[in-house]
Amino acid sequence: MDDRVKVFERAKELLLGHDMMGFADLWAVDGTIEFPFAPPGRPRLLEGREAVREYVRDYTDHIDLRAVAHEVVHLTEDPGVLIVEFSMDAVAVGTGRPLRPGYVAVITVRDGEIASYRDYWNPLMLDETSFGSEEGRTHG
Repeated sequence: MDDRVKVFERAKELLLGHDMMGFADLWAVDGTIEFPFAPPGRPRLLEGREAVREYVRDYTDHIDLRAVAHEVVHLTEDPGVLIVEFSMDAVAVGTGRPLRPGYVAVITVRDGEIASYRDYWNPLMLDETSFGSEEGRTHG
């Protein structure tokens, strides 16, 4: 299996297993995650594995990911880059309301780790959860 796909498959496994620290450990020490569509007051750039770990540490207190609802994987000509479109069946923990967050991610894998993850998620999902609302997490 392609290294890029292995990393993405492992990421999904960890997310569905609610292992957010394991998910963060997929990042290279200097890896980044970008949220180009983040609304004001939300993080746009996290730099380094520790920043990713801090960001996701309480994710499962807000969103309970249950299953992959839809997935399309695009292998690019660049052997380090993968583009994925996917959605998850989830529940907003605070309200019990079902969610289906959708994502398009551009993932760069280097030496089996995530070097860069651009997450084109829908910020309207935040209306259903309180995830990511803590101050002091925004960079850039």
